Amino acid sequence: MRRTPMILDCDPGHDDAVAIMMAGADPSIELLGLTISAGNQTLEKTGRNALNLVQYLNLDVPVCPGSPRPLIRELQIADDIHGESGLDGFTFPPLKRRFDERAAVDFIIDTLLAHPEPVTLVTTGPMTNVALAMRLRPEIIPNIRRIVLMGGSYGYGNVTPAAEFNIRVDPEAAHILFTSGVPLVMMGLDVTRQVLVREEIIERMESVGTSAARLFCDLMRAFNATQREVYSLPGGPLHDPVTIAYLIDPSLFTMQHVHCAIDLSHGESYGRTNCDMFDYLGRPRNVHVAKQIDAEGFFDLVEHTLEQY
Repeated sequence: MRRTPMILDCDPGHDDAVAIMMAGADPSIELLGLTISAGNQTLEKTGRNALNLVQYLNLDVPVCPGSPRPLIRELQIADDIHGESGLDGFTFPPLKRRFDERAAVDFIIDTLLAHPEPVTLVTTGPMTNVALAMRLRPEIIPNIRRIVLMGGSYGYGNVTPAAEFNIRVDPEAAHILFTSGVPLVMMGLDVTRQVLVREEIIERMESVGTSAARLFCDLMRAFNATQREVYSLPGGPLHDPVTIAYLIDPSLFTMQHVHCAIDLSHGESYGRTNCDMFDYLGRPRNVHVAKQIDAEGFFDLVEHTLEQY
């Protein structure tokens, strides 16, 4: 089986944790490393969460901390959703794993320039690290096979009526990626809201009985509680793992190739992903946007992942 070399840029985060589980377990993915951004919590906390996750899951991959703040804006965190630690709901064993000696930007640059084939980047948090790498060393861009991102929406947002969290935290970084010429695949709120982790899903995964299943269920119960409180949802949308599901089985998704621009106006729609779904403007199409997901097939992938640990 040909494996997809991939760097996962993330800000763990309950849903990031499941994305890491999936990327680390699937034989079709060669997980080259984790680069960490601030987002769901401060960089100190998202970095610690990443180390706890790779240690608990026994994943032998480098973890590289990145930028502690967005390019221009002050940092906005999602502690109302992910809690004080950024990963509330599970008690990890004492932490022994350490960060790789390279910073996230250096790791991205070094890996892209050294790898014998183009590398897929997956971003499940603010895109600051990748944007900085592109600006610092633009020669890496041809070595990026594609970027699969969780972010945005062609409908409505989740931190403002217009904007989704990952884009809103650092819209300028998102703009750099969206204008880079790299093939983009956008997994926005339009599909992630179709995969809610309702209680019956947690009970199903609980029956798997592995260490990863215990982690999943404890995290999801905490995640669901805050989603109910903040958004009145019957289950937490499993946002970030849809990126990994796309790499494993793109047939689960209905996609549309469109032009998309990031709103940098600093007005009420700042951070919106303006997707021209009807090709009104006739501009070059720069992103494949997910519109539908086979939720049953997606949760089959999640269950299969938990069985691997």
